Amino acid sequence: MNSLNYLPFVKKHLIDRGTLFTKHFCTIALCCPSRVSLWTGKAAHNTNVTDVNPPYGGYPKFIQQGLNSNWLPVWLQNLNYNTYYTGKLFNSHTVSNYDKPFPAGFTGSDFLLDPYTYQYYNASFQRNKDPPTYHEGSYSTDVLAEKAYGFLDEAVAGDKPFFLTIAPVAPHSNVRIIQDNSDIPVDDMLVEFDTPLPAERHKHLFKDVKIPRTTNFNPEKPSGVSWIKDLPRQNESNVDYSDHFYRQRLRALQAVDELVDGVFARLEQYGILDNTYVFYSTDNGYHVGQHRLQPGKECGFEEDINIPLIVRGPGVPEGHTTDIVTTHTDLASTFLTIAGREPFPDSDGAVIPLTSTGLAQAKLERHEHATVEYWGFALGEGKHSDGFHWNNTYKGLRITGNGYNLYYSVWCSGEHQLYDLDNDPQQLHNLFSGSFSFDTIDTSATILGQPLKKVVPRLDSLLFVLKSCKGTTCIKPWGTLHPEGNVNNLADALSKRFDRFYEVEQRRIEYSRCEAGYILDAEGPQFEVDGLVYRQGARWDQWT
Repeated sequence: MNSLNYLPFVKKHLIDRGTLFTKHFCTIALCCPSRVSLWTGKAAHNTNVTDVNPPYGGYPKFIQQGLNSNWLPVWLQNLNYNTYYTGKLFNSHTVSNYDKPFPAGFTGSDFLLDPYTYQYYNASFQRNKDPPTYHEGSYSTDVLAEKAYGFLDEAVAGDKPFFLTIAPVAPHSNVRIIQDNSDIPVDDMLVEFDTPLPAERHKHLFKDVKIPRTTNFNPEKPSGVSWIKDLPRQNESNVDYSDHFYRQRLRALQAVDELVDGVFARLEQYGILDNTYVFYSTDNGYHVGQHRLQPGKECGFEEDINIPLIVRGPGVPEGHTTDIVTTHTDLASTFLTIAGREPFPDSDGAVIPLTSTGLAQAKLERHEHATVEYWGFALGEGKHSDGFHWNNTYKGLRITGNGYNLYYSVWCSGEHQLYDLDNDPQQLHNLFSGSFSFDTIDTSATILGQPLKKVVPRLDSLLFVLKSCKGTTCIKPWGTLHPEGNVNNLADALSKRFDRFYEVEQRRIEYSRCEAGYILDAEGPQFEVDGLVYRQGARWDQWT
């Protein structure tokens, strides 16, 4: 929604002096599981942290899965780095469980804690092994900034290279959680959502700004599938509130923008700016009014999954923009490479190139896909909230290459979506007219000159591999389907000689039921058991 246009310091220090990745995706549009994927380099179906609260997510689930000893800060400390973190870590990381156990791998830490994480003027921070402190009346991002500057001072004074994470909550909704109990099911919790809150000095800004009136903003006709297709059109009062919500997001981001400026000023002051990599991103995207949706996330639309990634550092091209596909699962391997270590072979992500040569090579050779997945609920936020929507469980594939730019998803309800973003960038026209069956594919549409009846089975088979992939399979799924190495992209897979494999022999994605978390026997056939691998010479082998 053009938020970067309202961040002058991000533009000055990062966009103008670094590289903007325009096709960077989170693989799950929800904060806690997205963060776990970022720090582990593994998709959510491999971390099994898929929610913000137990039993399927949150800090307790992160601990339960054994990830506290096997994630990026621990790896970096083993590489002789000092590691620092301030701000939000995970949901359900609370004033009651912050020491059960403490997060491992940090030289210094000062975490925001639930139930106060999203309260802009009532934050609780917990430093190192100390008990929590409370900051009633102080603006959360400003408190965070001072902590970040302090850790930066400490890091520079040390005798090791350092890794510092700064994680403000802006522009998240202001949230008041009534019960301080992470064991309460999420749909039973009493939670009050309000607009993001800006610092006093920014309250007057952007008074005439409105959400970009794209064609998918509060459209006349419904779009999407499942619960989304049944949403009513927002009335004038609701639209006015959505615009207000958007302005509050922009206002709340101004303190973040100032924080960016403060960090760069200090890096320059210390004389280490030219020897420091800075990554700027977020855990998930957001929608406000698109597809008639109330403020929120959790969907597979571009607003929710296509998020900023900007990188500045030694050798990174300045003022450069690239459309190579990158995801949050790539970041851990990228950080390890910068630190001088080869990525772990079981990583689900690929190293992001950060030089002109590497970026040019990636245009020719890098994979074309991002895996998208989600389990459980979607939630409308703000005063017009329509509450929880369950059965918001789906597997998705975002794939883009020379002549195609697609999003394909299969829902636990059996519904399908396919959007051609070159011709339908607002994702309003599902190319599955009936959405439940391959027989309802639009017969008039073509991709790469081929009818959809040929394209969709290829997409389904690719997603069939990706929905349960591990390691290299997540990075090179075509090579898993075609071990001979003669298929590297969708265009290659559309060769006529593969028609029978994709259109007749292959298993299809399906769910046995909708679940709120990753429960394997609800996920339908799995590639490791039920998938087929093409063999040259018209022979078919079962993959076991």
